[in-house]
Amino acid sequence: MPVRHPIPWITQYATPSLIAAVAYEGHPPADDPRWRESGAPDLEAYGRWCTRLCGMACLRMALTARDGDAPSLFALLDGCLGYGGYIEEPGGRVTGLLYRQFADFTRDCFHLHADVITDLDPARITRELDQGRLVMASVHKEIRRPEHDPPASGGHLVLVTGHANEQVTFCNPSGHTPQAGVATLPMNTFDRFAAHRGIALHV
Repeated sequence: MPVRHPIPWITQYATPSLIAAVAYEGHPPADDPRWRESGAPDLEAYGRWCTRLCGMACLRMALTARDGDAPSLFALLDGCLGYGGYIEEPGGRVTGLLYRQFADFTRDCFHLHADVITDLDPARITRELDQGRLVMASVHKEIRRPEHDPPASGGHLVLVTGHANEQVTFCNPSGHTPQAGVATLPMNTFDRFAAHRGIALHV
């Protein structure tokens, strides 16, 4: 079995230090001096998509763990769009990430097998991790502040990387601090934010 590279924390924003301001202080997402590093074709595209790129950031982390490198966020987005992984609707609304289309994209373009899971409870997360997989789990974005009660479950993807002693470790593409970016929480706390659906990546 190939040796896995370290799993980096990769955010869906070009400047991680701006995430808190974007999330909680009304800072415009497009006002990011490092936007070009995302691979976006222009600032308008960056501003439109950066808040929606959690899935692409998770994929980029997984590919980097497997290969030591990965395409840019927007290169991944362009590829995923070609497979229907997101649907752009009139008025600028975007639906996605669509898991089965995403799985087709990762298989065809990166030889990365992805299992779509609709019963992703704590036991299933643990089982997938024990089999050497990384897990993209749908949680509420406020998991970055786990001391708060989540207003809902799901809507945001994080990359679950390990577990021990009934705790789970994950990388959050919208973590607003380093501690929220690579976090370890009790599994039952994580589960309060979880929608019990996601994708297991066979890296």
